[in-house]
Amino acid sequence: MTTKPAVLLVHGFWGGAAHWSKVIVELTHKGYTNIHAVELSLTSLAGDAERTRKMIAQMPRPVLLVGHSYGGAVITEAGNQPNVIGLVYIAAFAPDAGESPGSITQEHPPAAAANLVPDSDGFLWVRPELFHESFCQDLSVEEGIVMGATQKAPLASTFGDTISVPAWKQKPSWYQVSSEDRMIAPENEQRMADRLNAQKIIKLNASHASLASKPVEVAAFIDEAAMTAYQL
Repeated sequence: MTTKPAVLLVHGFWGGAAHWSKVIVELTHKGYTNIHAVELSLTSLAGDAERTRKMIAQMPRPVLLVGHSYGGAVITEAGNQPNVIGLVYIAAFAPDAGESPGSITQEHPPAAAANLVPDSDGFLWVRPELFHESFCQDLSVEEGIVMGATQKAPLASTFGDTISVPAWKQKPSWYQVSSEDRMIAPENEQRMADRLNAQKIIKLNASHASLASKPVEVAAFIDEAAMTAYQL
């Protein structure tokens, strides 16, 4: 193989495309030259999936989709495009048809659920002073302060948006479980990973922000998935 597939990185709730910055650097070191990180509105699954489909359409070579957190629901909804060769879930939601991130969360509420607060406009925030301990406890306090101050809150109703046709039922998939996740219960992550019939599941001793705290391991996992998917 002389070329590598394109990689489209999809962020989750309370973050933006820049949450992938360390992974992007690691993938570049591995020879990836066509990497994009989509910026989502986080106001509806339908809108975020459509934005992701448009990004996929701009990438004519085979595309590997990688979703973190709610980004997993987005790639599940948007990933049935013909040039998508696989799906990688990084501590992410992987809902089935009719499921939503909210319905999955209710099965095993995460440790930091009490640290979420809605505002008067219907957006749901992680309390900034508790962002580090809730979202990224394995990063430095300073990184947690920055992430908390720059967080991108989702419209709370987005939690209830359901999947229509799950792409993971047609596309090969990979899943990374974060054993110390306080935003998605690790039990929920493991259950979703198990039912994917995934090509591979790995578990990292990491917070919800494994893409930032374990970028070397996450990038290596994405690379392995990309090379495998390209050959399937």
